[in-house]
Amino acid sequence: MDFFVPSATSPQQAEAIFSSIATHISAPEQAKRVYKLSWQHEGEVCTCEIGQPLPDVFRVDETVLAIFDCGDEYQICTPNRGAIKFEPVHASKSTVTDVQFFN
Repeated sequence: MDFFVPSATSPQQAEAIFSSIATHISAPEQAKRVYKLSWQHEGEVCTCEIGQPLPDVFRVDETVLAIFDCGDEYQICTPNRGAIKFEPVHASKSTVTDVQFFN
């Protein structure tokens, strides 16, 4: 899968949005960009994928815009969780069961 950010109309705009979100949450430089992530959260497996809604357990109907590798955890960003306000969703690497990257 080639890198994209939902709603971006060009590769340049996708890069700008991704960079802006990374700056907002103080994410480190990303050697690889995460496309899909699965992890254990409160006893169930959650899966987030760029362009898809957050899992129901988070009780918000928001699209995943970006997933950042932030050392010992991943941070999953939606418009209101990480991209514009509030905290992103946190997934500890010790609970991760699968990570898929963009090409």
